[in-house]
Amino acid sequence: MKIEPHTINNIQIAETISDEVIINHAEDGLDLLGNLYYQGFDKIIIHEQNITPAFFDLKNGIAGEILQKFSNYRVGLAIIGDFSPYQSKSIKDFIYESNKGKHINFLSSTAEALIRLAH
Repeated sequence: MKIEPHTINNIQIAETISDEVIINHAEDGLDLLGNLYYQGFDKIIIHEQNITPAFFDLKNGIAGEILQKFSNYRVGLAIIGDFSPYQSKSIKDFIYESNKGKHINFLSSTAEALIRLAH
């Protein structure tokens, strides 16, 4: 995994770059949060293809556990990708509600994520 740093308005944003899934379990998300927070990043961008598809099945609790930690530590998170394959009403509602807030957003591009996280 490579970290691509972005600085906008004195906000340190880490974009994770990888050809592999880097979040398979809730613990992986917590490790990523802790490591990047320790390195001084305020906000994190992760690509949807780097997250296990199980994350998008809300019944197993992986998404809730990970996103709760990001909210508790007040570290902004943008997950970028194409979310159209996830057709369940619960995940669509979850993405819609998350995007109304500031801490967790599901967006389509890095550029869009950087604009959202820059505040």
